[in-house]
Amino acid sequence: MKSIVIKRDGSRAPFSRDRIQAAVEAASDKTDKEIAIYALNVALAVELKLEDYDEVHISEIQTMVENELMQGPYKSLARAYIEYRHDRDIAREKQSALTREIEGLIEESNVDLINENANKDGKVIPTQRDLLAGIVAKHYAKTHILPRDIVHAHECGDIHYHDLDYAPFFPMFNCMLIDLKGMLTHGFKMGNAEIDTPKSISTATAVTAQIIAQVASHIYGGTTINRIDEVLEPYVMASYEKHLSLAKEWDIHSPEAFAISRTEKECYDAFQSLEYEVNTLHTANGQTPFVTFGFGLGESWGSKLIQQSILKNRIAGLGKNRKTAVFPKLVFAIKDGLNHQPQDPNYDIKQLALECASKRMYPDILNYGKVVEVTGSFKTPMGCRSFLNTYEENGELIHDGRNNLGVVSLNLPRIAINAKQDMAKFYELLDEKLKLARRALETRISRLENVKARVAPILYMEGACGVRLKADDSIADIFKNGVLLCPLVTLVSTKR
Repeated sequence: MKSIVIKRDGSRAPFSRDRIQAAVEAASDKTDKEIAIYALNVALAVELKLEDYDEVHISEIQTMVENELMQGPYKSLARAYIEYRHDRDIAREKQSALTREIEGLIEESNVDLINENANKDGKVIPTQRDLLAGIVAKHYAKTHILPRDIVHAHECGDIHYHDLDYAPFFPMFNCMLIDLKGMLTHGFKMGNAEIDTPKSISTATAVTAQIIAQVASHIYGGTTINRIDEVLEPYVMASYEKHLSLAKEWDIHSPEAFAISRTEKECYDAFQSLEYEVNTLHTANGQTPFVTFGFGLGESWGSKLIQQSILKNRIAGLGKNRKTAVFPKLVFAIKDGLNHQPQDPNYDIKQLALECASKRMYPDILNYGKVVEVTGSFKTPMGCRSFLNTYEENGELIHDGRNNLGVVSLNLPRIAINAKQDMAKFYELLDEKLKLARRALETRISRLENVKARVAPILYMEGACGVRLKADDSIADIFKNGVLLCPLVTLVSTKR
């Protein structure tokens, strides 16, 4: 029985000595009968060695051929064969999909790749480094990590395995709600600096900008700070107390009014700086952080001041030309009894939010009651649109620190077309593809098994994910309260 040869692309074929003979003859600069007989003898010798092999990789066969040639009388032919194989490998590599994609990036001829993300400038070096890493990561994942049927389903459009340029090659997840409150309250280490609890709102927002950049560099989805007005309210009050103390120290007339005025100015400036920071820094992914601020539910004076500062800065615009800021994405919550009706205490903030939306597109508006009705609890979406489900620990709802592990979309119109208006067939195919999508999502989970916390200290050791693990602790357990998403592509089109 002939050995099975495993080719470079993973396919299998029966061993053929004719291919070896042809390759040896092709490497020779002579075409006489003597060389042909010698090439046949080399092929027969290799075939004899393979009698005990059930399977053999093509590279092993090449090594056997080279060894036979080196032991034979035609040393120059051995060298010629090695050079021939080298040239063939280079020619084959140049025609590979991986090489073509890399060339498209280097030459900037692959417009789809360069312009795939409006949040990335594909013509600058940091972004091109990220795109190059993405090309390699995607190729490796499809070739060596994901099951062949999942890769086939992705490439033919039955499913879409999102963000293949990051995961599962890297043990990364998609989007999250940062546990900013826990990080600022308990302190954390970032790089070489140990950061304590901020003593003012200006320091708190400066630290928040650094947290956003670090977190965004370790995940590939959007980062959200949930209820930022309530989270940062203590630092507004810390600034107020500092200004009040200063007024009393210098015997300033009406110290409370002085403290309020100085705090209002500091808060506005702090959030102006934060907006500029977000829009001017780049993450390790070569892009501006896709960050969302959720706010609007804070009831205290400090929380309202933050709400006003966020909205007034957005209305004012960014830079000397007063452009509309792209980030942070703003999401404002409206709640009955708080800011919905004219008689509600924070109605003026709602009106400011609507003015801001009319002039600067954001904030998006969330109906508190509807979010609770649909998702079970209130929280800001992760990134731009993904909402966490409810999760409790010790009777307390947990949102901050949780995440979405990844997304695999299901192509419903494709299923409907293949079902040919047969509902029974449609549900049969749907069940089959759902199982496939589930297995694809499970590869997201399996990639995170046995991964240690040290791969992303800001997430797992310093509190962004709501935990403080040690460097060699496994991270798998913290994802038991995460989510995986399987969105349905064009549900409306399916019904047609």
